[in-house]
Amino acid sequence: MAVQQRATLDDVARLAGVSSKTVSRVYANPDVVSAETVERVLSAAKRLRFRPNALARTLRKGGASQTFGFLMGDLSNPFYYKVAAGIEAELSRNGFSLLVATTDDTAEGEERVAETLLAQRVGALLIIPVAGDQSHLEVERQLGTPMIAIDRPARNLVADAIVLENRQGAREATSRLLALGHRRIAYACNPADVYSQQERLRGYREAMAARGITDTGDLERLIDDRDLRPEEVIGGLLDGEHPPTAIFAGNNRMTVGALRAFRARPGRAEPALIGFDDFDTADVLGVSVVSYDPVELGRRAAMLAMERIADPTGFTRRVELPTWLIERGSGERPPSPGDEER
Repeated sequence: MAVQQRATLDDVARLAGVSSKTVSRVYANPDVVSAETVERVLSAAKRLRFRPNALARTLRKGGASQTFGFLMGDLSNPFYYKVAAGIEAELSRNGFSLLVATTDDTAEGEERVAETLLAQRVGALLIIPVAGDQSHLEVERQLGTPMIAIDRPARNLVADAIVLENRQGAREATSRLLALGHRRIAYACNPADVYSQQERLRGYREAMAARGITDTGDLERLIDDRDLRPEEVIGGLLDGEHPPTAIFAGNNRMTVGALRAFRARPGRAEPALIGFDDFDTADVLGVSVVSYDPVELGRRAAMLAMERIADPTGFTRRVELPTWLIERGSGERPPSPGDEER
């Protein structure tokens, strides 16, 4: 299939009967060009389907583009694309655009893709950190590119951050299960080494300790193997000698894994289940969750980026968004009489 050559600025100049510099002025500063010339140039550009290269024009001036970069993980996770939707909506409302790239939730992908975005001279870089160290971005930050960490603070990088009230949300969910009479409450997450999971684990442990349960090691499944399926993790808990009467899942993938593990063991009484992160069918399935607004998370991150551009030398900020418990049935199941532990 033949591909038509893209029209150039010189092509527009020839058709309009003006110089290339005049065409540049029409797009860069039309007020200094006569109205008749502007109309002639734009008419020629329309006929040729010419599209000016805004990025190249910005770079020639030595500045950054009006496009922000967003570095996120796996597209299959609804959390990521909802955050992206919030970022894009807020940027669009303020005349900016968004370029999204995925890291596949790996440290190698994070560094490689970050370099690709920065080569585009993005106006700001918004990132959901995966690697344990973001110091490779510090030089770019010192050169004036704002860095915004989302969901997890950046490490070894001066960056504003917007996170969730993870600890409080986990403490509330665990306390609810304890109030129903559960004592063998498991906590499962993968990956466990990220900030959000560490905070949720702290909230879980604090609630358990408040009821005098300080040894939770046999109830915790803190996994850092992304190839291990969540249903295998939960299945191991259910098939143990002393299975939990309730499960607190650290993210939406682990929650879905728990549901699959329950279904693979028909005839058994299902443990109570609360998951951190809401998901599209959780209400239909009756799954209780610790919820929050991922779109608002993205929107506020975009606001932080624009505020940092306006005030590049101010103190870094850390914003926390609230979470709340939604009770839909799965988390309100009390332990069976024979399973109660006093």
